[in-house]
Amino acid sequence: MKTNEVLENIKARRSVRAYTDQQISYENLQTILEAATYAPNGMHYESWHFTAIQNTDKLTELNNRIKGAFVKSDDQRMQERGHNQSYCCYYHAPTLVIVSNESTQWWAGMDCACAIENMFLAATSLGIGSCWINQLGTTCDDPEVREFITSLGVPENHKVYGCVALGFADPQIPKKEKTVKVGTVTIVK
Repeated sequence: MKTNEVLENIKARRSVRAYTDQQISYENLQTILEAATYAPNGMHYESWHFTAIQNTDKLTELNNRIKGAFVKSDDQRMQERGHNQSYCCYYHAPTLVIVSNESTQWWAGMDCACAIENMFLAATSLGIGSCWINQLGTTCDDPEVREFITSLGVPENHKVYGCVALGFADPQIPKKEKTVKVGTVTIVK
């Protein structure tokens, strides 16, 4: 098969769930966020918003509020996570980017997914690990969570469609190999 730098970067990307304490640089964060803004988006509305958090206290507070929302859930697994003292939805990554959008367009979530993938690929190209974080998407309308994310800069009329954990992968944790499931691709000529 043909290959090039872009294709090799795509193949190298993995979800990282264990990070070192080292913060990513402001310049690298700016590069990753710029990559997000170049993602395809419906009608070129660019109604999305990216809220990057690098403050440890704010990240801890966000995690605590998400856990508080989990405790109120009817789902037993979420309740267990909410009561788990060591649970951290963003895997203690030093940076978290909240990706939100107006929910008035049916493609808002797809726009955010494209932006998130661009961030993953940009991060990989810079030697930075990343992981999709879903928990805030399911809890963003909880009053305590909403109040806090609004104070962080997430627009009040936005739904959170996902978050991106960013940081340097813990070198002690081996990188998982990717295997493509047989029968995943069909080509019709």
